Amino acid sequence: MYKCASFFAGVGGIDLGFEYTKKFKVIYANEVDPYVVNTYNENFSLKADCRDIHAVEADEIPDFDVMLAGFPCQAFSIAGYRQGFDDEKGRGNLFFELVRILKAKKPKMIFLENVKNLVSHDNGNTFRVILKELNDLGYFVKYQVLNAAQYGNIPHGRERIYIVGFKNEEVYHNFDFPMPIPLTTKLEDVIDFNIKKEDKYYYLKGKCPFYDKLEEGMKNSTSIYQWRRIYVRENKSNVCPTLTANMGTGGHNVPLIRDSFGIRKLTPRECFNLQGFPKDYILPSNLSNTRLYKQAGNSVVVSVIQRIAKNMITAIEKL
Repeated sequence: MYKCASFFAGVGGIDLGFEYTKKFKVIYANEVDPYVVNTYNENFSLKADCRDIHAVEADEIPDFDVMLAGFPCQAFSIAGYRQGFDDEKGRGNLFFELVRILKAKKPKMIFLENVKNLVSHDNGNTFRVILKELNDLGYFVKYQVLNAAQYGNIPHGRERIYIVGFKNEEVYHNFDFPMPIPLTTKLEDVIDFNIKKEDKYYYLKGKCPFYDKLEEGMKNSTSIYQWRRIYVRENKSNVCPTLTANMGTGGHNVPLIRDSFGIRKLTPRECFNLQGFPKDYILPSNLSNTRLYKQAGNSVVVSVIQRIAKNMITAIEKL
């Protein structure tokens, strides 16, 4: 069993993906947001370390074989300001905290996840710095942008870059990212089109200024729509567009559906379903929907992570 340390662990999507292989065990997790830690701790026997990563000394972390990190992506995303390492809130520079810990702990493997725009940010300079840092630490690195709808059998058009590194060059050569698989999971498998939800999820005439346009544009009862400031957009690929952290605030780009009872936004549970979390994953009742939407939007598609983790094990076992 390979020991994992999870940084910027969020609600544990990466951790779940690795543990589902039955070959990895997360022995340490760090996440600074106490509301996110609340959700994490409800679902894992391990209790997350809720400190700023700057305050975590490497010798406080148990020895581990694999570093897992979905390091903060707002600094590189289209949805954010794409400031990268110069992000005014310091989120871009958090990558170098991972470097600090890698230098001290020297794990055999690394797994990093981020937005696909990390590759092109600052004309590729940001990504070159990241790769050089990892190479200088002795890691042989492969990376690829994968879409969850093509690689995770989840109807969610979420593209992310995955970075996998190994200390052992032979294992590196043995490793390949997973191949695309058919999308057999349908939207109705993860979204309740025929079950009445609480009234708060529905858009109502007289209370929504653009309701008439929604009513006119949303005709298909099995599609996902978005309100794009002045018009309704139907996603005709039968997948949900990328979930974002601001879904709970309403308005522009929030995924909408027309169920049997009206026009509504997705529930937090449906958003977690679209990230591949299991049906029994606990959403704490003491958290607001706004926080749960944010947690879902910031998470990862578990099934994609699991497939990558499985291939990492295959690469090791070829030795």
